[in-house]
Amino acid sequence: MTASSLTGKKWIFKKYNNDDVNFLKENFYLDEITSKLLSIRKIDKKDINLFLNPSIKNSLPDPTILKDMNKATNHTVNFIRNGKTLGIFGDYDVDGASSTALLGNYFRHLNLPFKIYIPDRKKEGYGPTKESFKNFIEDKIDIIFTVDCGTLAFEPIEFANSKNIDVIVLDHHQSEIKLPKAHSIINPNRIDDSSRLNYLCAAGVCFMFLVSLNRKLREINWFKENNIIEPDLINFLDLVSLGTICDVVPLTGLNRALVKQGLKILKLKKNPGIKMLMDLCKIESKPTTYHLGYVLGPRINAGGRVGKCSHGANLLLAESANQTFKIASELEQYNSERRLLEKDLLKNVLNILEKKNTDPVIILEGDNWHEGIIGIIASRLKEKFNKPTIIISFNKGIGKASARSIAGFDIGLIILAAVQQSILLKGGGHKMAGGFTIKMEMLSKFKDFVFKRMNDFRKKNILEKQILLDAELSPSTINLEFFDKIDYLSPFGSVNPEPKFAIENIKKLKSKIVGEKHIKTILLGKDGSKIEAVAFNAVDNPLGQYLLNNNNNLFSIAGKLSLNEWKGKKNVEFIIDDISVNKSEKKMVPSSIG
Repeated sequence: MTASSLTGKKWIFKKYNNDDVNFLKENFYLDEITSKLLSIRKIDKKDINLFLNPSIKNSLPDPTILKDMNKATNHTVNFIRNGKTLGIFGDYDVDGASSTALLGNYFRHLNLPFKIYIPDRKKEGYGPTKESFKNFIEDKIDIIFTVDCGTLAFEPIEFANSKNIDVIVLDHHQSEIKLPKAHSIINPNRIDDSSRLNYLCAAGVCFMFLVSLNRKLREINWFKENNIIEPDLINFLDLVSLGTICDVVPLTGLNRALVKQGLKILKLKKNPGIKMLMDLCKIESKPTTYHLGYVLGPRINAGGRVGKCSHGANLLLAESANQTFKIASELEQYNSERRLLEKDLLKNVLNILEKKNTDPVIILEGDNWHEGIIGIIASRLKEKFNKPTIIISFNKGIGKASARSIAGFDIGLIILAAVQQSILLKGGGHKMAGGFTIKMEMLSKFKDFVFKRMNDFRKKNILEKQILLDAELSPSTINLEFFDKIDYLSPFGSVNPEPKFAIENIKKLKSKIVGEKHIKTILLGKDGSKIEAVAFNAVDNPLGQYLLNNNNNLFSIAGKLSLNEWKGKKNVEFIIDDISVNKSEKKMVPSSIG
């Protein structure tokens, strides 16, 4: 099975501990498969209940464990009491838009004046600049909150200080030892923070800040004195879960509870912008992390990639149906445009990569590649080749780059180290993603710097193209009852991936192309059970060709389960990630495909 994978991946079954499985079955009354999956995930026995039933009440720590939280809270209360205008400077990605809307919707509930500023990706780039702060300050704001940015904004914050405007940073990106002279910097990834909440995204950090702020306002009777109903922060968790999933931070600890509860709020469609987007996307089933990461997220992101950068935040802040429909419709158009641009650029870089795919890290550069698309291309290549990937777009000798990494290879720290050694002009990020600016003449030196880091990493880790599987299933297992057992371990995401399974010795009954590039197929198991399966984006790759052309041979599939809900009917499908065939059968797949 290993040697005959159509995608060239090695199939590896994860290991579990039989003693753990028996313990879980006896003490938590769990079935065999759930116990095995928990053993594979190495969940500590004392944390089993919290993992299976994540709640905000049992997971939320005191927000003051975050450095500068008390300082920022008390200062914000003073501005609120004095009726000052609050400024929110956000990033243009989903986490930034969610964080901006999180603060904005909270301030609106309190009838506080606020304004937002989302920089233009192409003209202004990521994070605050002196010029963008100048524009924001001229808009008559009294204090600035930077969300999902600001940790390395030394010059802009110094400029704000010179104008007597305080800055409170709410961020999660990697920091240097030296920090800007902001009034407060709440960032679990600052070196002197001991909260152990470094897995939070910016929306998670903003939520912690609102918990602290809400508590303080309650303590001083501000709500009663101003005749305002205290907001239920639980209702904002749809935004927190959106930022958490789309920023691909680990679904562990508090994050797991935030997303679990956030999906419940998402289902209620309390946020008008999210409701409109869900309706346009025809999400009628119970929302999942898939809907957040692959349906809603890309559309909210689309404005920051190819359209108006403020559209994502404005959609999540909008209140009227007319306004939400207008913005959501435009985001849908931007997303369609993004797909076309992505398709063209991906084809281009794959042609380039054919000639130079021996490097330990994929680093590709080109002239005037669309800056809003290069991050997606980096993600696509990282997934396809299981290598950290950096895509750089040069214009007049200056390159802007997006980077995506693999588990264990901290790209954010590497970018910071390159900045500190003056290899890069500026840059930052976190473990799995980052961005930077570089001069053309430093490109060769930067490549050597990154390749050396990867060689050091490889000495400690074995990198190979593989698919990790949790268990082998019989075809008759694929039903609603079994799916519910698997779903008990959700929400799935980084650190808690969806379980993947293998099914051996099946035969194709029929296959057809759906939606232009997907393959829908009916498979027959050796026990006579039929399996409905889908291979996404497979028309032009070996998986799709095999499913369309193979008629009689037995083969094996690897992938995950998905619940398809349509007009009240529920059906479990198998999502095919890979196919294993006998070596003699591989000649059926055209050698030019792939």
